[in-house]
Amino acid sequence: MDALPDPRARLEAYARQNLPRYTSYPTAPHFQPLDEAAYRGWLAEIRPGDTLSLYLHIPFCKELCWYCGCHTAITRNQARLSRYAAGLVREIGLLAAALPPQLPVESLHLGGGTPSAIGARGLAEVMEALRARFAFRPDAELSVELDPRTLDDDVVALLGRAGFNRASLGVQDLDPEVQKLAGRIQPREMVESAVTRLRGAGIHAINFDLMYGLPGQDSRHVAESARFAAELGADRVAVFGYAHVPWMKPAQKAIREELLPDTFARMEQADAAERALLAAGYVAIGLDHFARPGDPMAVAAASGVLRRNFQGYTTDRAPVLLGLGASAIGALPQGYAQNTPDERGWLAAVEAGRLPVARGLALTEDDRTRRAIIEAVMCDLELDLATVPPPVWDSAEPRLAPLLADGLARLEAGRLSVTEAGRRFVRHVAACFDARLAASQARHSRAV
Repeated sequence: MDALPDPRARLEAYARQNLPRYTSYPTAPHFQPLDEAAYRGWLAEIRPGDTLSLYLHIPFCKELCWYCGCHTAITRNQARLSRYAAGLVREIGLLAAALPPQLPVESLHLGGGTPSAIGARGLAEVMEALRARFAFRPDAELSVELDPRTLDDDVVALLGRAGFNRASLGVQDLDPEVQKLAGRIQPREMVESAVTRLRGAGIHAINFDLMYGLPGQDSRHVAESARFAAELGADRVAVFGYAHVPWMKPAQKAIREELLPDTFARMEQADAAERALLAAGYVAIGLDHFARPGDPMAVAAASGVLRRNFQGYTTDRAPVLLGLGASAIGALPQGYAQNTPDERGWLAAVEAGRLPVARGLALTEDDRTRRAIIEAVMCDLELDLATVPPPVWDSAEPRLAPLLADGLARLEAGRLSVTEAGRRFVRHVAACFDARLAASQARHSRAV
């Protein structure tokens, strides 16, 4: 059953726990030094015709948002931005030279930071280099993260010409006072303009990122922002909880902690966003995403082929994800590889003709087994127990017991399912299969 005894106290206890988001398994805190020779060995095993997914990290923003937890740098120095764009072009060449020629690309995602920070010219140079070295499929998804505050017409036009077909806009919250307290002033008219211009350039698939748990925010604010996303016709909406970690992100010290909502208020805000989006006809996807029923993500979820990678939920099914840019992470059949996060170190490596890999992890068979299990839980909210080896189940079963007792999960007919009451706590179910959690738990975000 889904009803919980003493639901507020029990749910608050779960919500306060620190858990991975499981965009990978093992998770990034377990990465170890990885040298270039090992990475080149992995790349050499990629076969002609293997499909790729590419992620490019462009870690720059023009303004600092106090709440931000991303790997970013604040700059308006055009020389610095141009050098970074040239570094990406150089890394594209180095990476392509280590691979079979003209590998097909199923998905490209530009993330940050704000990728448009390198300007239309920088983006054009990067896209020219990518298309010269890789064979983009006609139906490839080309997506980009954008800041409505700094989105200029030249960038919009370039993205349209370059074939981008999906854009993700950081909206967070529409309330002017919440925006002020969070350090990001962004009137709704600015978001509306960005959507109109992107669609005018042929980029019709629009994602919105919203947040709950911000200073001064309440359920009314979150619901209003969710309804705004629906009114503008966003195809996908992600609703993330603000993680207050000022000891890791010093800019967050500008946020007044006494104005942050408590755990129960955060849960109410997440519920308010969900109610508003479901009422508007969206389908709930996994932990924190919503999509219109005809969107490829909703179709993938309904078909049981939804995936999860470092960008979150995805329809990308390519067996190889390659990361380019400072701090970018790739996922290959052999394991994970992450570039050096230091911009200067990354530039020095690529300008010297070296692949800038710094950390990673070679997967064991146990890692692969648990990764498949955790991805199934996170994406499908259920698990066929016939796919779980007995030693893995034996270690997970005692950890699942309280979740089963509290109605967050259910065992029935050889399947483990996450209940609707447990959807927001799916990370807790996934964590039961994580053999490495105890060594890294303090470094993860709160569950809600």
